[in-house]
Amino acid sequence: MALSKNESSLDDIKITPPQEEVGSKDQIPLCVPGQTKTSAARVLTEEELDRLSGERALVSDFKQMKLEKEAQKNWDLFYKRNTTNFFKDRHWTTREFEELKACREFESQRLVLLEAGCGVGNCIFPLLEDDLNIFVYACDFSPRAVEFVKKNPLYCPERCCAFQCDLTTDDLRANVPEGSVDVVTLIFVLSAVHPDKMKLALQNISRVLKPGGIVLFRDYGLYDHAMLRFKGSSKLGENFYVRQDGTRSYFFSKEFLAELFEETGFQSVANDYVLRETVNKKEGLCVPRVFLQSKFTKPGQSDSS
Repeated sequence: MALSKNESSLDDIKITPPQEEVGSKDQIPLCVPGQTKTSAARVLTEEELDRLSGERALVSDFKQMKLEKEAQKNWDLFYKRNTTNFFKDRHWTTREFEELKACREFESQRLVLLEAGCGVGNCIFPLLEDDLNIFVYACDFSPRAVEFVKKNPLYCPERCCAFQCDLTTDDLRANVPEGSVDVVTLIFVLSAVHPDKMKLALQNISRVLKPGGIVLFRDYGLYDHAMLRFKGSSKLGENFYVRQDGTRSYFFSKEFLAELFEETGFQSVANDYVLRETVNKKEGLCVPRVFLQSKFTKPGQSDSS
């Protein structure tokens, strides 16, 4: 749920936005001075260390099973409440991931992309506008989100195929030909999956990715402000929390992510923390944001033999 006009603190940013960029008209004014890439995790203050060390009790097994069972319903309710107004369009993807332009073997090659966890299309529609020689498969856990994608005036079946999919249970090959995808984007998606099922999602993605194809990843990083602001009653497991609306979020260390991809058969190309400060000038608040930005490739036939 987005912040109301009367809310003036950053407290709810810790539990509400499932992604890093919010676009609600009611959102408090923020400015982002810049970001830094680093291989080292953010160093915590003593106060932050004390806060994390005090988190011992976990949400009950019964509630955790209920959250897993109702995960799709909770995401669908999120999009029912916020429709297409919550997140900003991601015009930064081609800047951060040059592969979206540079991975073609020749200039006129049609790039085939899979946006895994497309939401309402904040990533795919800027790409479709910017690059006329691209075809996008777009899937999301939420049927309501997929309907918003299909209703967008920019949606064109000749250039985009949107479908509902649970990456952990539904075979992507029902909608995407095996080994047909050049690039997969996983942007603020895997964090919403239970850690025990993340490998299933990556195995599913690997089946439709070409040998030599690449996965572009950006998601919540370890010790992000959102992680540190969760209350103790929200903890589901190590680095795993539930928001007030029932959606969940995992916060990745680069070591965990590298192991996850490598055990699923991928090779690491880049794997860095992105550090930046989000400033609320009106309130004089500055909070540290931490994301993990990574690239993994599926070995070619000659590499895996």
